[in-house]
Amino acid sequence: MKTYPIGLVPGPVSVPQDIRDIYTIDFGSADLEDDFFEAYDEAGNLLKEVLSTKNDVVIMSGEGMLALWGALKSTLPSGSKVLAVSNGVFGSGVADMARALGCDVREVKFDYDRVPDIDVIRGEALDFRPFMITAVHCETPSGVLNPIESIGKIAREVDALFYVDFVSSACGVEVLVDDWNIDLGLLGSQKALSLPPDLAMVTVSEKAWDAIASRRYDGYDALLPWRYGPKKKELPYTHNWHAVAALAMSARKLLDEGLKNVYMRHESVSAYCISRVVDMGLKLFPRDEGYSSPTVTAIYVPNGWSWKTLDGKLRERGVVFGGSYGILKDRVFRVGHMGSQADLDLVSRALDILEDILTSR
Repeated sequence: MKTYPIGLVPGPVSVPQDIRDIYTIDFGSADLEDDFFEAYDEAGNLLKEVLSTKNDVVIMSGEGMLALWGALKSTLPSGSKVLAVSNGVFGSGVADMARALGCDVREVKFDYDRVPDIDVIRGEALDFRPFMITAVHCETPSGVLNPIESIGKIAREVDALFYVDFVSSACGVEVLVDDWNIDLGLLGSQKALSLPPDLAMVTVSEKAWDAIASRRYDGYDALLPWRYGPKKKELPYTHNWHAVAALAMSARKLLDEGLKNVYMRHESVSAYCISRVVDMGLKLFPRDEGYSSPTVTAIYVPNGWSWKTLDGKLRERGVVFGGSYGILKDRVFRVGHMGSQADLDLVSRALDILEDILTSR
């Protein structure tokens, strides 16, 4: 299916027409024109405002995983101690990535349907004394929103770099980079920013820049060239001017709507979605009440159905939700109500069809 009549996949989300229009502009060379670097600075400054940070924002050309890998490879020498907080697919994935880089990883594991226990994390951090603590704000495959502020306090207590994946939460949920002590904040364009999957962004603190300068990693995903490159107008590759201009428009739209209104819109749609699926007799995945992310709702596949069959029935009616991954594959499906899809009418139409399919069987 090339297009989704009623698309509620938790990323890439539907791209609004005004954003798509930017990709029809015949921009000049991002290597040569001062206008590009002005656009890059504008996009970064707007994103700083959205993320409540004074830290630098690096905007790289590539999908969100580029940010996750680049931040690790740019800061972690082999043998570094990494404390990975894991209660989902991406938390465990970051731990695996750090292991692949030769790091000494201690993974603090929790059930996928529970939020991490802060006291347990603090005890492990005090014992292990890691160079870096990693965490995921919204575990997209399971819909759990994790307490990043509390983990950030632990990172400061043990003087560790704090690496946070907020790819599927930021711009739909409040993220306070500076107040939460986030040194490396990771974002992709294809979630609540409502853009195509062509940009990876990283907020970088001075402490993180110091680690990056010491590490001196050199590769396509390296952060080091971005510390002074944009100011010198010397980038490590030809950038995507269309995507940078689209990012500026998306961030400006969020600020024009008002961040409080943006977050309220996501919370309202999430609450409606949860209420509807519970009324249908469906079971939500997270066990911890109040920790379902406002950007995605995870639901157990109903008894008597396989995800393949239910997905097929939904697609026949023009509705597309997301399945899940890892141990949740075929057990859980997800409603992605983030960015352009945090729309009450859109979600209502989709759930009407879901309810009709379930009751008509």
